[in-house]
Amino acid sequence: MDSRELVICKVDELKNGKMKTFNVNNVDILLSKIDDNFYAVAAYCTHYGAPLEEGMLSGDRIVCPWHHACFHAKSGDLLEPPARDSLPFYEVRTENNDVIVKLPEKIDSNRLPEMVKQDLEKDDRTFIILGAGAAGNAAAQALREDGFQGRIVMITQENCGPYDRPNLSKDYLQGEAEPEWMPLRGEEFYSDNNIELLLNKKVTQVNAKDKHLVFSDNEILEYDKLLISSGGHARTLNIAGSNLRNIFTLRSFDDADRIIKACENASNAVIIGASFIGMETADSLRHRKIDVTVVAPEKVPFEHVFGNPIGSLFQQLHEENGVKFILEQAVERFEGDGNVEAVVLKNGDRIEADLVIAGIGVKPATEFIEGINRQRDGSLKVDQYFHAANDVYAAGDIATFPYWYSGSDIRIEHWRTAERQGRIAAHNMTGKKTNFGSIPFFWTVQAGITLRYVGHVKEWDEIVVSGSIADKNFISYYVKNNKVQAAAGCNHDHEMTIIEELMRLDRMPSPDRLKNGPIDLITL
Repeated sequence: MDSRELVICKVDELKNGKMKTFNVNNVDILLSKIDDNFYAVAAYCTHYGAPLEEGMLSGDRIVCPWHHACFHAKSGDLLEPPARDSLPFYEVRTENNDVIVKLPEKIDSNRLPEMVKQDLEKDDRTFIILGAGAAGNAAAQALREDGFQGRIVMITQENCGPYDRPNLSKDYLQGEAEPEWMPLRGEEFYSDNNIELLLNKKVTQVNAKDKHLVFSDNEILEYDKLLISSGGHARTLNIAGSNLRNIFTLRSFDDADRIIKACENASNAVIIGASFIGMETADSLRHRKIDVTVVAPEKVPFEHVFGNPIGSLFQQLHEENGVKFILEQAVERFEGDGNVEAVVLKNGDRIEADLVIAGIGVKPATEFIEGINRQRDGSLKVDQYFHAANDVYAAGDIATFPYWYSGSDIRIEHWRTAERQGRIAAHNMTGKKTNFGSIPFFWTVQAGITLRYVGHVKEWDEIVVSGSIADKNFISYYVKNNKVQAAAGCNHDHEMTIIEELMRLDRMPSPDRLKNGPIDLITL
C-alpha cells in the first residue's frame, strides 16, 4: 500500500445516503456513501469554513449548514454559491472491509474550478458584465468554467474589485474584519483568467439596439453579449438639511469607510429605517459604544418580512443592547451647522445626532438603459434564462424573474440569490440552457442572534410556528394558498438547510401536517 494510502474506516461504518468526517493523519476528510460507493472530499466549506458534516447530503449534493453553498459529493465541484471554490477530492477504494483514501502530498483547503484560458483566435467575441457585485463576479467565473474563450470585461464605477458586501454592515463596520479580508478574489485571479476589470468607470448609456455602452468620458465599448448586474442605488432623504456632513447611506466599501471615520468623533447616531441594513448597522455601532436611536414608520421592525412576533423579538434584543426605537414616525428635517447636529421628526421631537445613517432601501440602477422596457420599480423583466433583450441578460437586484416555486414574478435583493443568478445568466450566455431551479436564501446577524430565511413571500395567509420565538429557538413557516412559501429559523441551522432542499425538491409537508406536531424533516 502506498504510504499516502490510508484506511479511513470500515465499509459498514457508513450507511447509504450518509456522510461523516474522519480524521486521517491530521487531515479532516468528508466521506459520503452513495449507492454503495464511497466518495471523499475536503470537510469544510470553501466559503467561511463551515463543517460540511453538519449540513446535509441530498442525492449527490452536499449542502453547507451555514450559508447553503452546494457541492457535488462525487467530485467536489461547486454547484451553488456563496462558495466560489470547489472542494478538493480524494481517490477512494475498498479492500476487504476497509475504505482506503489516497491523500496527495500537499493538502489544500479549496480547489479552483477548472476554467479555460482566453483564446481570441478561437473566439473573438466580447462579453461585457456591467457591475462587479455578487452577480457580476459569479458570472465572470462561470463564463470561464463553461469554456468561453473570448474577451470578458467587467465594469464597476467603484475603485476596487468585487468584495464581500454583506459584511459591510456586520463585522467590517464593527471593526472585526480587516480590509484585506473583504475582496472576493485577489487581483491575480482576474489577471490569470483574462477577466478585464475596469475600475472607476461610469456607464451613462446602454444602447441595446446598437449593442454598445457609453461611458461618462464618451468612450464607446461594443459587445456581443451583455450581462447587466448593476445592483441598486441606496435611497436618500431629500429633505431640509440633507446636505449636512455626517449623513450617510451604507452601500459601498467607501460608504463603510466614511462611516467608520465619522464614528471616531461620534457619540450619538440616528438610524433612519428599520431595514436589514439599518438594524445591522445599529448593532454594529453599539459594538463601537455609540448611542443609537432607530427611527422608522412601521409599528414593529421587520413586521412585513417576518411577522409581528419575530419583529418584536428583534426589537427587544436590540433594546437590551442599548438601541432606542422611535417607531411610527417620519423625519421632517436635519439641523446643524456644517455637520448634522439633530434629527427633527414630523411630530416635532428633536433627537441629537452627530452621525445619521439612512437605511431606507435601494432602487434598481437602470436609469441609463435604452432600448429595454423597465418595470414600474425600475427593474428589468427577464425570462427563466435571465434573458432581458437581444443578447442582453440581467441578474441580481435589478432582475424581475419568474419564480418557479410560487409561479409569480419576483425581484429579490439577496446576495446569495444574486450570485446564483449571475452563474445562471453566464451559463445561458454560453449556450447552456439553464433556469432558476433554486430556492432563495438569506441570513442576518444582529443583536446576538442569527436568523436564516428560505423561500420568498410578501404576504401570507398564516404563520405556523414550531418552537418558541420568545426563547429564540423556532422555525416559522409562512403559508400562502395552502402551501409553505417560506420559512424563518433561529437555532435550527440544520433544519433550515433541509427545508430549503425540501422546497427545491417540491416536497415540503403540508401546513396541516406541520400543525399536527413536530416532523422529522431529516427523514423527509
